[in-house]
Amino acid sequence: MSAAKAGKWRWVKWLFILPVLLFLVVQLYFFLQIWWWVDHNPSMTSFMREQQSALREKNPAANIQQVWVPYNRISTNLKRAIIASEDANFSEHEGVDWDALQKAYEKNNKKHKVVSGGSTITQQLAKNLFLSGSRSYVRKGQELIITYMLETLMDKERIFEIYLNVVEFGTGTFGAEAAARHYYGVSAANLGAAQAAKLAVMLPNPRFFDKHRDSGYLARRTGVILRRMGSAELP
Repeated sequence: MSAAKAGKWRWVKWLFILPVLLFLVVQLYFFLQIWWWVDHNPSMTSFMREQQSALREKNPAANIQQVWVPYNRISTNLKRAIIASEDANFSEHEGVDWDALQKAYEKNNKKHKVVSGGSTITQQLAKNLFLSGSRSYVRKGQELIITYMLETLMDKERIFEIYLNVVEFGTGTFGAEAAARHYYGVSAANLGAAQAAKLAVMLPNPRFFDKHRDSGYLARRTGVILRRMGSAELP
């Protein structure tokens, strides 16, 4: 093989090798970050940074509202309501509820648009911590990898604790404590059953419901979650 051909072949090999190496470096970063969060609390997530940046376009001094509280200082009502509303099988699955994903896929096909995600609490946390709200197969694939990292390194209670403290509840409002104070003027520990159920129902579209708190759908769905909360299994 001539020197020219050998040089060209090396470049072709690197065109394949470099993307693989970059992918592995990114995955290692995610893994190490999650490992650190096993016993350290995240300060900012990808979703928080994204929204704070958007808020500061209108007001340079704007900040998101978020206060970390330990798992045992968050109302059991809210924990049960979120599991009943978002992920009934949270304590049983290994990060992905494949049955729920299949049902969501069938529902979306029937409606010819995305109306249901089928994401578990762990998948939502993976997205909130590292990714964006955009929809693509590449992003979904990365979400699944991070989901299994979370489930491998953390127990269910820790996953749920982080989720409860970083999930978005409205424009600039993140986590159970900030949400409880924003909507009801109480701490996360003192949320009543109806209050918790309403917050849980807001999660799929929190910014919309922050502005439409008297929505008929919100009231009806809150009633449904209230009835389901008793059977919700906590980690």
